[in-house]
Amino acid sequence: MKDKQFAVIGLGRFGTSLISELSRMGYDVLAIDNDENTVNAAIEIAAHAVQMDATDEQALKSIGIRNFDVVVVSIGEHIQASIMTTLILNELGVKKVVAKAQNTMHGKVLERIGARVIYPERDMAVKLARSMVSNNILDQIELSPDYSIMEMMAPNSFAGKSLVDIGVRNKLGVTVLAVRRGGDIIVAPTAAQLINEGDVLVALGKNEKLQRLIELE
Repeated sequence: MKDKQFAVIGLGRFGTSLISELSRMGYDVLAIDNDENTVNAAIEIAAHAVQMDATDEQALKSIGIRNFDVVVVSIGEHIQASIMTTLILNELGVKKVVAKAQNTMHGKVLERIGARVIYPERDMAVKLARSMVSNNILDQIELSPDYSIMEMMAPNSFAGKSLVDIGVRNKLGVTVLAVRRGGDIIVAPTAAQLINEGDVLVALGKNEKLQRLIELE
């Protein structure tokens, strides 16, 4: 197993999928839920699984929760339990707490008490919508509500032109972090970098700026 350790509290679809992927990547994951059947099912994919009430501070202390590098609060519809658990984790000194929010207000509260907030359903819907309106978008990582990193096929109109000619940075305000060309990756390309047909661009910028880049196709 790799050194970094994770705990996931709440074993719904999102939590279970997260544990499965982290385990597949070779990480040690502790699965926590208050439902016995759910915990028993998680034993097959997690290194460890514990049935407990995550709003019980003493119970969290007893399993050494503060020793985990990242604890993800993926509690489903029970917003109060999500907030209480997140608050306790921060008070116990957990290094990094990531919490799943059900809505904007829930997210604001989680942010106020020190969690990094994620909106899985909303983010997936945004990605799906963008992929449906543009065949060029390959992937997108949201860094904040305003900024993202996008991987996209270079528009045909870019072929044979340099980044400075295209005006990606000066006109659009977007930074190209890398260009993937077949099996090669050009990291931190210069302004003089020529774009070929079939290149993949990895671009960083404000979401509205990236949208303008997409529309150039």
